[in-house]
Parts: sequence; structure tokens; C-alpha cells
Amino acid sequence: MASKYQAPRGTFDVLPDAARGRARIEGAAAAIFARAGYEPIATPAFEDTELFERGVGRSTDIVRKEMFSFEDKGERSLTLRPEGTAPICRAYLEHGMHKLAQPVKLSYLGPFFRHERPQAGRYRQFHQLGLECIGTDSPLADAEAIMLLSDLLGELGVPGVQLRLGSLGSLDARRAYLEELKAHLHAHESELSADVRERIDINPLRAFDSDDEGTRDVMASAPTIVASLAGEDAEHFAAVRGLLDAAGVGYEVDPTLVRGLDYYTRTIFSFVCDALGAQSEIGGGGRYDGLIEQLGGPPTPAVGWAAGIERILLALDETEEAPGRDAFVAIADENQRQRAMALAVELRHAGLSAELDLAGRGLKGQLKHANRIGARRVLILETDGSAQLRDMESGEQRAADPGNLVDEMTGGES
Repeated sequence: MASKYQAPRGTFDVLPDAARGRARIEGAAAAIFARAGYEPIATPAFEDTELFERGVGRSTDIVRKEMFSFEDKGERSLTLRPEGTAPICRAYLEHGMHKLAQPVKLSYLGPFFRHERPQAGRYRQFHQLGLECIGTDSPLADAEAIMLLSDLLGELGVPGVQLRLGSLGSLDARRAYLEELKAHLHAHESELSADVRERIDINPLRAFDSDDEGTRDVMASAPTIVASLAGEDAEHFAAVRGLLDAAGVGYEVDPTLVRGLDYYTRTIFSFVCDALGAQSEIGGGGRYDGLIEQLGGPPTPAVGWAAGIERILLALDETEEAPGRDAFVAIADENQRQRAMALAVELRHAGLSAELDLAGRGLKGQLKHANRIGARRVLILETDGSAQLRDMESGEQRAADPGNLVDEMTGGES
């Protein structure tokens, strides 16, 4: 019977079939992060709105159109977090992590929120995992971050993944480039979409992401910052590429690559998957050397990335089968219920997955249910205190020692 209530538009329920796939992704990521020395951090689901206005950028689509913001009872403006980097930088400063040995390497996982038009791979509540390496400007950190995401996607078996690599240069180089780009856009202003025209002076980089045909024609001849990199910016980008080359990580330099957040500097990257269609990015990030200073902290270089769990699942296009159970405890009559419960608990404490009937089925129904959940063995507790052990794959059944049932079920390994 269906309820009259449904999940809000752009959100979804994670049912057991999908939860198993998510658990595999999260487990693989946790293991990869731990081996590289990244420790988990969790931040609140909502923050002061100003954190995102200052950190992400007032001119971005995220801040202008997509944030879920509200006033609390103290008339403070709060926002459900649309991304993870600004909150982690806030926590880094608030808890004095800048006083620790640098860099501080952090990983995270959780729900995020954006008021977008729902479609495949884009939801109003979505889940991301990611990492941040805060406190170093070494190209080694950039390369390590990229390699860890490459390792994760490879271990999960995500097909058809391509790495696009770019650079936005240092903050000073970026400012000079933006003036050059603005001049190009103003020279072709009549050919641009209305949205791009409105943001020429506040966020000209977003023109590279436009789907408008006229704008795309204009951007085909636009100057790119990668072509004008010089000095330390060029050296940094060359070093990152050299490290990726040495590690055998394939990539394509994309001079038109931009990010949807204002805090990025120098290295930026995007892992895309053609199987995802229009929402082709599966994960990406880059360096953000000015963000912590912008939030009131000392100058602190950093690099990081985020990957969408829903997008990874879409790219994998597979479901995780429910794992079978090691054991099922069946009873011949109701008088054995307490004994069955105690035995199931003992088997779980011995490290086995064990279930018993909770629905009052007869013995035949219990055996059917044990088969349905993939139980490898069934221990049948008889009325007279004896027990039978059935192998569900072979169908063989034998008497079991009533005084040593855990050893019988574990093969003497408990």
C-alpha cells in the first residue's frame, strides 16, 4: 500500500540494494585514504551563510541560485552546505589545526544540498566523498590528490574515465588573465548569451562552461590562462604533469577547464565519464591557495577534491547482491525459541552472520526463508534437545553435537 507522502523533489530514499553499493564505495575510499594518511573529519550539515558567500564566491551559480538558506530563531542566516571545502577550512581555523605539523590531510563523506533542476546524476540532496591536503604548496600534494582519486575509480572499476587537467595560475596571474578575458568578451558582447553578458565583469570564467552556441563560438578564440602561464606557475604545472607521467596516470591538458567555485588557483582537474551523459564529471577539484586567508586565517596553500557517490553508482550501472548468511538457526517447535536466540547471539559473537526466524514460520517455511537469504548452513533444533546441521548447497544433513553447537557451525574455528 503506497503512502500519500513521498520524498521531496530532488531527493531519494537509499534502499538496501543501493546501500550495499554505497557501502562498497565508501569502504574502498576509506581504505585508500587511510593508507595515504588522510584522517576523517565531519562538519555540520549547515553553516553560516557568509562562509559560502565569502568562500565559494557571491558571483557563482551555487551562491546566486542554488543554496538552501534560511533564518534560524535568532535571525541568523544559515545554509545547508552545498560543498565541503569551505566548512573544512573553517574547522581547520576554528580548531587551531594550522598549529599542527603541516600539511594536515583530511577526508570526508556526507550529504550536500543544492537547489538544482533534478535529473540523472544531479539531485538536490546528494552525497560526496573527498579529501583536503592543507598547508603545502608542493606539486607533490597536487599529484597525490589526483592519484588517490584515480586509484579509487580504478579500484571500483568505473569504466571509460578520463582525466582532464588544467591550471588557473596564481592569484596574481589569474587577475591579469581575467582582465584579458574580459576584454575579449566585451569585444564580442553582442554574440554572448544574456547570462554570460551579465557576468562578464564578475565571473568571466563561467563563459567557458556555456552551452549557448554563440557563446561557444566566441570562446573558441578566447585567450586561455594555460597558454600564458609563466615563472613559478608554469614550473608548478610542469611538475604536476611530470609526477603524473612518472606514475603512469594518463591525462589530457584542457586549457578551457574551469571550476564552478571561485577559490581555485593553479592546478585544477576533472575526472569525466562519458557513460554519465550531460553530467559527465564524476569527481574533481584542485588547488585553493587563497581560501583560508580569505576566511580570516594566515596564508595557507591547499589542494583537494570531491567525488559524487550517486554519479559513481550511475557510471558503474550495477547492483550489489545481498551477501549470504553463514548460519540460520531453525526450530522444530516454539519451545526452542529462547535456545535459538541464545545460539544466534553466540554465533554472532563468534564472528558469523547468523539469523533466526522472527515471523513464526513452521519448520518448512524456515528452511525456505534460510534458502531465500542465502544461508550456507542451517542448524535445526529438535524438540527432544538434539540438533541437525544441514548444508544448504549440497542438501546433506547430519546430527550435530547439542553441547558444542558453535564449534559445529564454525568448523571448530571459533
